[in-house]
Amino acid sequence: MTHIAVLGSMNMDLVAYAEKAPQLGETVTGRAFRTIPGGKGANQAIAAARAGATVSMIGAVGHDVYGSRMRETLEHSGVDTDSLRTIEGPSGTAHIVVDDEGGNAIVVVPGANGTVDHLAPGDEGVIASADTLLLQLEIPLAAVVAGAEAARRHGVRTILTPSPAHPLPFELLHNIDLLVPNEREAATLTDRGDPRDAAAALLDRVPQVVVTLGAAGSLYLTRDAAPLVIPAPRVTAVDSTGAGDTFVGALAVALAEEKPIREALSWAAAAAAISVQREGATESMPYRPEIEAQYTA
Repeated sequence: MTHIAVLGSMNMDLVAYAEKAPQLGETVTGRAFRTIPGGKGANQAIAAARAGATVSMIGAVGHDVYGSRMRETLEHSGVDTDSLRTIEGPSGTAHIVVDDEGGNAIVVVPGANGTVDHLAPGDEGVIASADTLLLQLEIPLAAVVAGAEAARRHGVRTILTPSPAHPLPFELLHNIDLLVPNEREAATLTDRGDPRDAAAALLDRVPQVVVTLGAAGSLYLTRDAAPLVIPAPRVTAVDSTGAGDTFVGALAVALAEEKPIREALSWAAAAAAISVQREGATESMPYRPEIEAQYTA
């Protein structure tokens, strides 16, 4: 079975549902509130596990009720948590407003994630045993760089989601095989508003790029082939929280299973389409039989 390691964040999502997100200085009335385990690292780990991979999570949670619940959520989805450490202090939290169009606005407070600034003993061995390492930017950059370097030493594919987007050093990008930004992140990284132009600019730094385009699908560029635009299934979105992470987790599984890139992207799009029709991040992520039922070649 495919083995995917995830080095990244664990957050408890504190989600308020409202007709619209408040503007600066504005108060709005919400219609519901939920606490849902999330964080980009945990999201991608659960998405990959439900899509059919063996998954190991490397990261940290706090010594609190949120940390216990997040660990249990990972384990319930089949994610190995032997490399998930518990530290004194609070777990990470994400404060999310979801509007009636399914859009969201998020403030992340790192908590325990801020302590993941290096690889702990045993982490490199977990990475070395994997087919793919998934990385994001919700933990300190030093650990992300160290993880990518470890993966390169052992011939492990690296996939980076550059979120939250900020300038990335050469020592990280040099060790990334596939970069998966959304439209806004691609624009932030390149100062180019058009996704195709932004993706082309990113190819100067990494060998492959997938720009996710929301309901419009995804754009794939590589240095030695024509661009691909893969449409997304047409669905009515309820909550887009975690959709990008669902896409990346499923894509990692498809690529590790050596699916052709067009098929892999369509399969990942099917997984994301299912997730946006449900509320929450980890709770919305589909299992493999659901993805297969949604997927059309």
